Formats: sequence, C-alpha cells, structure tokens
Amino acid sequence: MTLDQVATLATFSAVWAVLSVSHNLADHVLGQTDHQAAGKAAPSADEVADGVSPRRGWGACLRHVAQYHLVMAVMLALVWVLLPLHLSWTGLAAGLTASAVTHAFLDRRWPVRWLLEHTRAKEFAALKAGGLNGMYLADQALHSGALLVSALLITCL
Repeated sequence: MTLDQVATLATFSAVWAVLSVSHNLADHVLGQTDHQAAGKAAPSADEVADGVSPRRGWGACLRHVAQYHLVMAVMLALVWVLLPLHLSWTGLAAGLTASAVTHAFLDRRWPVRWLLEHTRAKEFAALKAGGLNGMYLADQALHSGALLVSALLITCL
C-alpha cells in the first residue's frame, strides 16, 4: 500500500467520523428547533386531500437543513484545520451538497414511509412501541447511508 493510499484511507476515516458525529449533534441538539422538527414533514396526506398545499413544510425543512449543514461544515473545518487531511473544495462542495439534498428529501418523511411500505415493512413503519419508532430508525439508517456517500465524495474528489 502506498503512502497516498494510506492518506486517503485516513482522510476517509476522519471525514466519516466527523460526518457521523456532526449528524447526531445537528439532528438532535444544535441543528433543529422544535418548530422545524414539527413542521418539516408537513402536510400529511389527509391535509393535502383536504386542499392544503403540498409545499407547506418546505420552509421549516430547509431551515433545518441549513442549520444542520452549518454545524457539519464548522466541524469539518475544525478537523481540517487540526489534522493533515487531504481534502479539496470540490469534494467538500459535492459531499455537502449531496448531504443537503438527501437530508431534505428524507426529512419530508413520506419518502421513508414509501420505501418501508414498498419493501414489505409496513408494520415496521407503523412501529411505535417499547421505546422504538420504526420511521425514526429507518430515517436515521437512510441518513447514515447518505452520509457514507457524502464521505466518499468529500474524500475522493
């Protein structure tokens, strides 16, 4: 293995760790208000059927995504300043853009529900018992998959 390959692996590992930590901080502590959490998925299917605009909720969702990615960008910048990572502005832009787009899409909630219902997991989507919530767990798993793609983009471009 070459020194460049080791540097790439170390950079990917650091980026993946930062994205994972910043995801949890931004999604659960610093990057989302109660108002954004409550409104980002609006409206419900019933509300749309009653005439509510399907665009309602996008403002709250996009404000959350902006705050979330500000937290992520600050944490990435801090680690980049402190560690000798091999990053490029192109990779950072591509990775953060991919993260923002996928995060906004998934946080509308209907894509997560649709995926679960179309992969024979309707009961899991409806799970809200024993301290578990199927939609939340699926949402977090999908965000993790998207962050893996973002880490690869940040590292490889």
